[in-house]
Amino acid sequence: MTVEEANFSFIKESTRAAAGNISIQIKKLQEAGYIKVEKSFKDNYPNTSLAITRKGIKAFEQYVNDLKKYIEPR
Repeated sequence: MTVEEANFSFIKESTRAAAGNISIQIKKLQEAGYIKVEKSFKDNYPNTSLAITRKGIKAFEQYVNDLKKYIEPR
């Protein structure tokens, strides 16, 4: 499954994490340039939409490659 964009509610339901914890992580990822955050209103309710950036994709791919090297050293 590939998800390039998600809203705050989806992340909260999927991770079962507290809203405050998610907000802190979102801020850190945004500051690092790994995600783009857009805030709007949908049916008079606040809606926070998150999208991964190219930099975020590259960082995640590097992270996965580093884990593979750690798990299966050559």
